[in-house]
Order: sequence, then C-alpha cells, then structure tokens
Amino acid sequence: MNFVLLGAPGAGKGTQAELMRERLNLEHLSTGDLLRAEMNAQSELGAKAKSYVESGSLVPDELIISMIKEKLTKIGPDKKGFILDGFPRTVAQAQALDKMLSELGAKLDYVLYFEVSWDVVKERLLGRRVCKNCGAIYHIKNKPPENEGVCDLCGGELYQRKDDTEEVIKNRFEVYEEQTAPVIDFYKTKGLLKTINSNTSAEDTYSQIEALISDRV
Repeated sequence: MNFVLLGAPGAGKGTQAELMRERLNLEHLSTGDLLRAEMNAQSELGAKAKSYVESGSLVPDELIISMIKEKLTKIGPDKKGFILDGFPRTVAQAQALDKMLSELGAKLDYVLYFEVSWDVVKERLLGRRVCKNCGAIYHIKNKPPENEGVCDLCGGELYQRKDDTEEVIKNRFEVYEEQTAPVIDFYKTKGLLKTINSNTSAEDTYSQIEALISDRV
C-alpha cells in the first residue's frame, strides 16, 4: 500500500508515519529528513538545495521531485509500500507525483489528511523538545524523557526549536492550511482522500488508520 500524508505542522504526521512504517513494513520518505540527509552527505542534490534552505526560500519543485523519484526507485523488495510525508504540498507537485508513479508502474492507495485544531497544534509544538545529538523527539507532557533535558536514547541535550514559538507556529499553521487546500481538493476529486481526526492520542489516531485499511492488511 502506498500513502501520502497531509496535515499542518503538529498534526502528528511524523508520529503516525513511524507507527505505519514499523507496523505495516512501509518505506517512510519525509522530504525534510531527505533534504537534511542530502545536505549532510554533501551530495550534488544537497548542494543545490542548501542555497535555497539557507536563504529561507522554497526548494524548487524539480529538485524535490527528482529526489523523491530517486528514493522511490530504491525501495527494497521486502517493503510493502511507501509513505510520502511532506510531499506533495502543491497541486503541481501532486500532478508530477501522478506522472512519476505512472512511469514507475505504481499508484497511490490512500491520501490521509490529518485534521487538527489550532489549540492542539499549539500545545504539541510548544511542548516539543528535540535531541541535539540524535534528533529524537520528546514532549514535556505527552512523552517526557526519563531525566529532564536529557535524551533517553543517547544522553544528548534536549532543546526547543527556534521555530516552536506561538507566533511562528500560528503563521506556519495558517500558511499550510491555505497552501494545502487545493491539494486536498485535488485528491478529494480523485476519490483518494480520507480524513483522520488527529486531535486524539497517537494510538487513537492510529486506530482510525487501522480501521480504514482493515480490508487491505
């Protein structure tokens, strides 16, 4: 099964993608993670993307699409499908994805839209803490570390991201909602869109996904 995950920052896409990856044996492709990996590896694609990222500009569609296509062609035969997290974000990207999958002889099965309220997003992101060393994510209320400020996995220091302030979070939330509305309509017209209530706990949210795909597992 192949999935696209849509939802505002803080909607829980990353958490659900990890649960789906582990429990359904899917390849998880996060555009943010992939771009960071390419830049850290100092690859040709990473070098091209770095100038845009560092200037705060959007990485051009052609670079993102090229990166996604390369990763999709390398998915191992042991995997039962893939999850696209953070792509597509525009109708142009969605159309390019359709073309790409057609060329690869693949198709999307579900587009999951994680619907979440502003109050829930604010609580989740203001309480988020990230390990400086390994990148593990915690939450001061929902997933606190065993020792305050210290990563359970590697002992690294936990910090609050600079963009996890209420003003920045609200702006990202509103921009995402406005930007993604046409993509939601695009997939709704195709009959692929399924709305998930992401105001609940991670396990309750995942139960909705399980129920949705129960006849396919």
